[in-house]
Amino acid sequence: MIRVLVVEDSPLMCKILTAMMNSDPQILVVAVANNGKEAVELVPCLKPDIITMDMDMPLMDGFEATKQIMAYHPTPILIVSSSVFRMGMEKVFKAISHGALDVIDKSELEIVGNEKSGEALIAKIKFLTDVRVADHPLVKLRNERTVIDLKTPRKKVSDKIVAIVASTGGPQALLKILKRLPEDFPCGIVIVQHITNGFLSGLVDWLNKECKIRVKIGEDSEEIRPGVAYTAPDNFHMKVGEGGKINLSNEPPNGGHKPSGNVLLESVAKIYGRGSVGAILTGMGRDGAMGIKAIKQSQGKTIAQNEKSCVVFGMPNAAIEMNVVDKVLPLENIAEEIVLMVSEAITIK
Repeated sequence: MIRVLVVEDSPLMCKILTAMMNSDPQILVVAVANNGKEAVELVPCLKPDIITMDMDMPLMDGFEATKQIMAYHPTPILIVSSSVFRMGMEKVFKAISHGALDVIDKSELEIVGNEKSGEALIAKIKFLTDVRVADHPLVKLRNERTVIDLKTPRKKVSDKIVAIVASTGGPQALLKILKRLPEDFPCGIVIVQHITNGFLSGLVDWLNKECKIRVKIGEDSEEIRPGVAYTAPDNFHMKVGEGGKINLSNEPPNGGHKPSGNVLLESVAKIYGRGSVGAILTGMGRDGAMGIKAIKQSQGKTIAQNEKSCVVFGMPNAAIEMNVVDKVLPLENIAEEIVLMVSEAITIK
């Protein structure tokens, strides 16, 4: 039986969440906390298997509660927030950076008769319950904001690119990598991050505030420029095309994903060849593995995040098992390796 603590100040949303989860025989809501302070007090007593966490609450908000819980009683946390309230997005991603695992759109759950949202909630609860979580000391992220000194020629390098694919645990992994890259990073970066629809713009805004490089959502026919990271938009595949431009496609999902990491990486391999650096980060499933293989076969460089530093090891492991990864690294070493690989690619040109 999966024991859930619901943290939510809205009586109506408490009823909706409780009813949805208790409808599954494998899930039981053991308690409801009306604010973050109550949640922090209940966790050591109840020892829930997972927590659903609202963000905006009295006395203590969801961000502060997440910090406290992950510091002293690490527990899987699923954020339940509304994507329509852009002002609260920063709290969502700060909570994720402190150990929350994923986010689901509250406004979708409020729609009467929306069975798909209920099914999605239950599926996330079951999956995240099995995720290993670690304690997060109460330190601010900006204390870790060391930028790597990039000792490479200061020139525009249009024939090199870095491509990254991530899913569950990806936002915090992307932050740790991107914030260590210098503003004058000599090539563009393209990213597929699987995330609940509606939250991508908040993720991009948050990364922009934390990183030296610019982060934005990719646009069709946009030129890929050095020192800019482009994320694939919701519900579109993103590819790179001739002339170093972004191509957005409304083709069907690939392996159940849209955007697809495989679609992006395979296009990178085709256009950039040995000038490609591909990295596959934490996430469930196999998306990105075939794309990493394509980059390897085109003589590009490939990286996978190691198991210990992953929230979910599925995606990197799929690539590692195919024997198409040059370096398997802990998250804290990936930015430095990306810089080194880009530097080597420039040197041999």
